[in-house]
Amino acid sequence: MTDEKDKSGDEIEFIPEAPPPAGHGESPGPEAPPAAAKEPEAKAAGESSRHLKEKLKKKEAELKHLKKELDELKEAHLRRLADMENLRKRYEREKNEFQQYALSALMLELLSIGDNFERALQTGASDADGKTFREGVELILRMFQSLLTKNGVKPIVLKDRIFDPNFQHAMTVEESDTVDEPTVADELQKGYLLHDRLLRPTLVKVLVPKKGQ
Repeated sequence: MTDEKDKSGDEIEFIPEAPPPAGHGESPGPEAPPAAAKEPEAKAAGESSRHLKEKLKKKEAELKHLKKELDELKEAHLRRLADMENLRKRYEREKNEFQQYALSALMLELLSIGDNFERALQTGASDADGKTFREGVELILRMFQSLLTKNGVKPIVLKDRIFDPNFQHAMTVEESDTVDEPTVADELQKGYLLHDRLLRPTLVKVLVPKKGQ
């Protein structure tokens, strides 16, 4: 009671304010960007997607073109292989034919020489002195030598008597005190060259110095 009496008539009673609701008075968070700000981002994303699609389409076209070129190269390679195989078979066939028939012209000329041998033998029986037969054989020999020369075959000429194993083959060997080195004593069979290459060596008898001489 005393307190109520002590209060002045104009005194205002203090009434505390209610606390603000949760979250009230705190600093506001970042505001959401307006719809107008999102439009450039969406446009950029669309352009990027369209660019990627165009790039992918271009790559697919390039891949298709490369695949086509690869198929063409494979086909061309197979054609070349087939052409090479055909060429090889043709070469083998022509080589075999050449080996079989290359001597046709030579054989024809040899046949002519054989014909002359037959004629010489036929006349030899009725030839009393043998002169006609000998002349016929000499004619055949000249024909044969001419045929050899025409085909690049020539006889090996013994220019000296020094034995040359590159062009001569010793059939017999005898010791002699008349020689200081291997020397050709006799030519047993004539040798021949074919275009400067040895076709057949000359068969010879060779004299060698005696041992201890």
